[in-house]
Amino acid sequence: MLKVSVGALVGIVFGVVISWSGMASPVVIRQALLFEQSYLFLMFASAVATAWLGLALLRRRERRAVFGGERLTYARDAVERRHVAGALLFGIGWGVADACPAPIAAQLGQGVGWAVFTAAGAALGILVYLKQRAVETEPASDASRQGRTVTVPTSGSRLASSGKAL
Repeated sequence: MLKVSVGALVGIVFGVVISWSGMASPVVIRQALLFEQSYLFLMFASAVATAWLGLALLRRRERRAVFGGERLTYARDAVERRHVAGALLFGIGWGVADACPAPIAAQLGQGVGWAVFTAAGAALGILVYLKQRAVETEPASDASRQGRTVTVPTSGSRLASSGKAL
């Protein structure tokens, strides 16, 4: 229950921050995709720099998950065709809808009516993916329930877990 509560709190704070900063605005997203404004790209660049620095610091010593205590390791997988196809599909959807998953939730919370259709499209995409691929590609939740090590993905990798118990 603690993990769910913390996850909900983080989600609410994230939604408030992207709404407050304007990142959920279809106008801001559209201007960035048309290369009219750099605001969104600067935010992305700061997020990438922060993530890079954070991962560099975390790799220096062994870490455990804050909630759950699983040992974290970092793996680097090769880029696969599915990654490229997914990125292209994601980009096309983002350009057409003027929203990626985080702004969809924020737009719904703000009462943007057409975000319902965007959310339905995202849900349909998830459903189609799950129907085509019976095997879950990111079984982190299974690993944490069974006390196994969770491997955290880095650029272009997918989450995997080892079979060894701690």
